[in-house]
Amino acid sequence: MEIEILAICGSPVKGGNAEAFLSEALKAAKETGNVKTNLISLAGKEIRDCRHCNWCLRKQEVGKPCVQEDAMAEIFPEIVKADALLLATPVYINRLSGYLACFLDRFRAFAWGNVYHGKLKNKVGGALAVAWFRNRGAESALLSIVSAFLAFEMIVVAPPEGLGSPYGAAGMSSDGGTGKFSYKNKLGVLQDKYGLKGARALGKRVAEISRLIKAGSHGNHLHPHIRL
Repeated sequence: MEIEILAICGSPVKGGNAEAFLSEALKAAKETGNVKTNLISLAGKEIRDCRHCNWCLRKQEVGKPCVQEDAMAEIFPEIVKADALLLATPVYINRLSGYLACFLDRFRAFAWGNVYHGKLKNKVGGALAVAWFRNRGAESALLSIVSAFLAFEMIVVAPPEGLGSPYGAAGMSSDGGTGKFSYKNKLGVLQDKYGLKGARALGKRVAEISRLIKAGSHGNHLHPHIRL
């Protein structure tokens, strides 16, 4: 049984540390077999914040979850068809980035929409964060993502004990999380061996749990999809 994992990188830097960290999680997920992955970077994309105009409460149509015409129009279909979401963010002042926050705010279309209400229910969610300094916001950034997953009745998974935070996978982009930086190595997170173990374990866990849920929901209508 094939499962689909959608990965979203909420960094303004395309090909940066957050994306590299997320890619490691996806590689591990694919190694479990029968996993289709799709990584979307939010860098350079226009994603407006939710206007709370309530259009989605009354006027949603199949194929149109939100009235705003921006990059989310292309991403919404990918969210709907995915079995799991992996969201990665750089740490911005002890929280997720504004890019990913705007992205998640637009999930209001799934919370209140007259057509798409509840379409995230029972999807699996995994969170990843990349921080510059150790003990400077990785867990609170992860928790902000996990809180969104829980709000939409998603199934939250994390790396096994000893391989990361109970909220997700955390990586350090400076040497040992000390702030030391080398221009010769701009993807410092790939040197964080402990963090990478957590990212890979998270990717594998997301794939495993997604497969179990999809197999269990087959024929029971626990995981409905609307194709856009």
